[in-house]
Amino acid sequence: MVLDKEQLRANLDEVIWNIEEARITVSEHHIVKLVTVAKYTEIENIQTLYELGQRAFGENQVQQLKERMTQLEELPLEWHMIGSLQKNKINNLIDLRPALMQALDSLELAEELNKKLEAKKSKMSCLLQINAANEESKSGVSVEKALDIYQEINERFSNINLKGVMTIGAHTEESKLIQKSFETTHGIYEKLEKDGATVCSMGMSSDYTLAIKCGSNLVRVGSTLFK
Repeated sequence: MVLDKEQLRANLDEVIWNIEEARITVSEHHIVKLVTVAKYTEIENIQTLYELGQRAFGENQVQQLKERMTQLEELPLEWHMIGSLQKNKINNLIDLRPALMQALDSLELAEELNKKLEAKKSKMSCLLQINAANEESKSGVSVEKALDIYQEINERFSNINLKGVMTIGAHTEESKLIQKSFETTHGIYEKLEKDGATVCSMGMSSDYTLAIKCGSNLVRVGSTLFK
């Protein structure tokens, strides 16, 4: 559904207001980046959001990312890959040169990605995905292994530039459990700051304000912007 500019402006203003309210509870110096999840929306809505000042957009699939980047190549947008990456799509993603790959979810994927980056003499900024609620339906490294895996990727894979961590909040209606998954991830992020981590990506349309209050500095919001 293509939304008119005023509707999108109202939706964007509401999300930004909510982000502001939440970030102030952490600190007035706490800066939060908004990445628009574009997968459910029309190209016209992305163009309108750009006109309204939004610059960072994320896609869940490499093919969709490629289509969107091609259709909107005249706009100076910052593109993020936010979905799971299949190994057979790695080369395609490298060629697209996203600003950030947010879902590096295993040591095996890191190894394969680094090998192909090396072959293409390229580098990629990534976030390590943590399965903070230990849910079988979600990918990501375990809480227990996250620190070790992060440091191992840093040491072994020089073509991957780790920028921090990402998690998806616990899949439940209970906000205490969602909060716990965010707090757990933020705790790991704090320990990794000495290793250069600057991004803690947590929170989507349903829980982004809670995520910010738990320390997130990057939120991925989609459906709330396109209602």
